[in-house]
Amino acid sequence: MDKFPVKAYSEVVIRTSSLVHYGKVVQVIGLTIESIGPTAKVGDICWIYPVNKTTPCMAEVVGFREDRVLLMPLGELGAVGPGSEVRGTGKPLQVPVGSSLLGRILNGVGQPIDGLGELLLAEEKPTDNEPPNPLTRPTIRTPLSVGVRCLDGLLTVGRGQRIGIFAGSGVGKSTLLGMIARNTSADVNVIALIGERGREVREFIEKDLGPEGLARSVLVVATSDQPALIRIKGALVATTVAEYFRNQGLHVNLMMDSATRFAMAQREVGLAVGEPPATKGYPPSVFAMLPRLMERAGTGASGTITGLYTVLVDGDDMNDPIADAVRGILDGHVVLSRSLANKGHFPAIDVLSSVSRVMNDLISQEHREAAVRFKMLAAVYREAEDLIRIGAYQVGTNREIDMAIRLKESMDQYLRQTVHEKADYASSVEQLIHLFGGIEE
Repeated sequence: MDKFPVKAYSEVVIRTSSLVHYGKVVQVIGLTIESIGPTAKVGDICWIYPVNKTTPCMAEVVGFREDRVLLMPLGELGAVGPGSEVRGTGKPLQVPVGSSLLGRILNGVGQPIDGLGELLLAEEKPTDNEPPNPLTRPTIRTPLSVGVRCLDGLLTVGRGQRIGIFAGSGVGKSTLLGMIARNTSADVNVIALIGERGREVREFIEKDLGPEGLARSVLVVATSDQPALIRIKGALVATTVAEYFRNQGLHVNLMMDSATRFAMAQREVGLAVGEPPATKGYPPSVFAMLPRLMERAGTGASGTITGLYTVLVDGDDMNDPIADAVRGILDGHVVLSRSLANKGHFPAIDVLSSVSRVMNDLISQEHREAAVRFKMLAAVYREAEDLIRIGAYQVGTNREIDMAIRLKESMDQYLRQTVHEKADYASSVEQLIHLFGGIEE
């Protein structure tokens, strides 16, 4: 008779504790709840039961102060007050994952809010996963068609790349994301709307995304009226869902609007638990969380997550602390220009201020030469634009300026694209090479 595996079973029993840890609320100040007990660690989920035993409130352990546990709510505080019972779960927030998430809309903690019923999924994943080992990541070698001619031709995005869309308010970030979600060649879209106005959510779903885009997308929504911790969790939940689909061998677009509001939510949490403010009031934890979140996207063993993060730049200042930090983390940035948007030029992409750091590894020599020539002519025209507009430039003075003037209309036509126009990668590259590939220096 085989020996009974006592050790293996005893380890399971030890891990599966039937004890419930209790605590008691002693103080609530602003966003922070202080309790004595339960036994917990940072990141654990607790349930707070008001004295009158009404609906409990979900909260997360965010820190400790002497012998007290600091919690922040993942919902409405309701009747929580001194004496409320705190029950620990002993585990962090988990999100259900599976292929039936496609077409669904979730809140910041992974619960459905679209009225289509509960999520009947057997598998759950923790939301705060470690980024992959950098040595196990395959290199980015395959271009991803995003369906936007300017990006496909001049700022080519690779599968597994992480790129930022930088712009002030009202310049077209959400509209551009909607175009990409509808037109991309990726298998799945995971879209996180973090800190958005409630009005904009339905607008994005109906106008920008549309039924075609929604059918192969998962939306995670945490609006600006939600507690700061829910806005943070919304970004983590979306990334966890994207990781699940990547592990299934699929190519995923993870779109987050916006990374700035994620950082602002973490600033609220950090200041509430006593972190010292640093650059522009942002505590150090903000600059620690941004790379931890964004490094989770990228290539995997069988699938990829292509991350597209919008960054709201305050007063169109590209040197804003969050914009600066995000630009240093990502593999490229797309800058949207307010002056182009004001002229009715859509998408309002400033090609000369934007860069894709992996583009040269993805494209042919012919494509590269045409893109370089396009950008050179655009730069030449921009430098001479004032002289051209006031009629001070004499044709024939400079050969390159003459060429830029002659091709200006073709360049603008290439860059412009209506919201519902789809441009595939091959035709975008072919058109670029046809227009600018054969031009002599």
